[in-house]
Order: sequence, then structure tokens, then C-alpha cells
Amino acid sequence: MIRLLVVAAAFLLACGGAQAARLDVTAVDQAQFTSDGPRGFSLAILKAQILLDRARFSPGLIDGRPGENFASAVRAFQTANGFPADGKLTRETWDRLLATSSSPALVTYELTRKDLRGPFTKRIPARLERMSRLSRLGYRDAAEKLAERFHISEQLFRRLNPSIGLTKGGTKLLVPDIGRGDPPAAIAQIEVDKGARVVRVLDASGKALAVYPASIGSDDKPAPSGQAEVKRVVRNPTYHYKPDFAFKGVNTKRPFTIAAGPNNPVGSIWIDLSIESYGIHGTPEPGKIGKTFSHGCIRLTNWDAEDLASMVQKSTKVGFKDEMAAAGDKPK
Repeated sequence: MIRLLVVAAAFLLACGGAQAARLDVTAVDQAQFTSDGPRGFSLAILKAQILLDRARFSPGLIDGRPGENFASAVRAFQTANGFPADGKLTRETWDRLLATSSSPALVTYELTRKDLRGPFTKRIPARLERMSRLSRLGYRDAAEKLAERFHISEQLFRRLNPSIGLTKGGTKLLVPDIGRGDPPAAIAQIEVDKGARVVRVLDASGKALAVYPASIGSDDKPAPSGQAEVKRVVRNPTYHYKPDFAFKGVNTKRPFTIAAGPNNPVGSIWIDLSIESYGIHGTPEPGKIGKTFSHGCIRLTNWDAEDLASMVQKSTKVGFKDEMAAAGDKPK
């Protein structure tokens, strides 16, 4: 019996003590660096993710857990600061991150009537053909809408706000402060790095002003190579399927259109490129960014796609970097 209790305790510790971690403003702000990289939920990782997101080194979906998108964001931040870029949260990296902002990681947000009004789309079919029958691809509910607004998983949103009903305006919620400030005034180029699975915003000297995790093409539907330009930005786009796309699971031989909305297959933003049928766009599934393939285009979280769209203009250069990922480093 004693041995079983010890094993159970070790398992909980290995999972990061997720159930025991207190989630409030003070607990997260007082989170301390530890050289022992946690394998599960960690207040230190949560704080680091929020600070990285604020500094435009996006970790993708903020969830307080280690993963490749977090390591990629740390690696980009280390490169920008002249540190060895190993993607590990070292003491040096942690201290520099803390120096980027003195604002609390978590803040109180007051729920509005607009947050609760929607319009919501409670049931969204998995098949594209059936999606085309809907008049809008909205958020499923207020929880999904608010989680996306604050760049967090719905699971973390619920942990931050246990037993709080999303039923009336004025309700106080605890959320990450992910205010990124004004976008860079001038950018020189967008770099799509296929091997690293990131999109970088570069200045004239090649310095990264923003870095976002991305799903970029696949073996069957690879992303393009070479150079392109931004043609236009479409906000709240509809999605047009053509039979020659030949996506797996789509059986119709007729074109169809899927209505606009954040749960549309291309999310809330379409950045149209000069290469026909290719673009940089959002997604209805932010948790899969960088972990799955795309149908050739460059897929970001909705919030990162919107941030990128605020920086580009017509004729902004987009370069594709073809360096391959290391063996065994492909998303599944």
C-alpha cells in the first residue's frame, strides 16, 4: 500500500502538480524559475508564455505546459537577445523575459453583454461539405470566444475561473494580460520557415520583430518556395473550395463556399499571396498549430494572423525558407 501511494505521488509530481497549483494574480507573478524543466502544468511556464506572447514571440496557445511551440518561442526570443538558442528556459532567458515587462501576468476582465450575445454556432460539423450549409461559422459559445480573445486554452480559461457562470455582464474574470502594444511601424519582409515551422516578421537588418508558430504545408500539399508578395488582407473571409484541391475526406466534385466566422477553415483572417490559391490565414483549432500539417497554405492562430495582418500592406515581401526539419521532428 505504501509503495502504491509513493508511485501515485510521483505521478502527480511528474504531471506538474496541475491540480495543486494555485491560479491567481499573486501566485503567477511570484512564480520562480527552476532549472528542473517541468513536464506538466507549471506556473513559471504560464508566466513565461504570457511574457513571450506580449513580446510577439508567440507560444501559440497559452496553456502553462511545455511543448514544441513554447520551445520555439523561447528559441526565437533567445536568438533576438543574443543568447544560445536551445529553446530551453534558462536562468538567463528567464531574467531577460522578466525585464521585458513589469505588468502582472494576469488581470481582471469584466464580462460585457456583447461577449455573451454571440452570434454563436453551437454545432459545427467536421465535414467541409456540411459546413457549407451553415450561415455562419461563429464561436460555439462564450467560453470559446473569451479563451481565444486571451490566447488561452478553454481548459485553462476554466481553471482560471472555476465555478463562474458566463451568464451576465459585469462578471469579473481572471485572464492573461496579452496586450502586445502597437505593431511595428515598418517591416521589411515576412519569412516563412518550413523547417522550423514558424513565420517571422523581419526588419531591414533581418532582425525578428515578431515570430509566430505555424502549420506549413504537407508532403501531399507542400507550401510554395521562393518569393511572393502580399496582394491583400481579407478580414472575416469566406472559404471557397474547388474540386481540384482534392482534399482527403471531401467527396464532392462541385465547388462550394463556407460562410465567414472564426471557426471557418481559414479562421478570421486571409492574407492573400501573389502565388495563386496560397495565403497566410487563421484557424478554428489553435491547439493544433505547429503540430499538424496544412493543405499547402500557412496557418496561424487567429490572433497571430490578425496581428500579422496589422503589419503588412500590399506588396509586402514574403520569402519561403526551404530548410528541412531534423529527422523525427515532423508534426504528427
